Amino acid sequence: MKYTYKTSGCCATDINFEVEGDTIQNVEFIKGCKGNTEGLSKLLVGMKVEEAVKRLKGIECRGNTSCPDQLAKALETLVLNK
Repeated sequence: MKYTYKTSGCCATDINFEVEGDTIQNVEFIKGCKGNTEGLSKLLVGMKVEEAVKRLKGIECRGNTSCPDQLAKALETLVLNK
């Protein structure tokens, strides 16, 4: 299933991602630090959603959140807590 999440408090404005079953298939950050978000996106393909949340939740960059933290929140909100 494909999802779009509007971020808050980080450089990326949106995160588009696809989950099949409990596995991440694709992640695309809109804006943000291109190299970091592209690298993160490639590392997450094939990872279980719960594992990604466990690894990314709480990472801070500017303020009390980050692009990875926002993805963890998106995965929790749209996939795990639906």
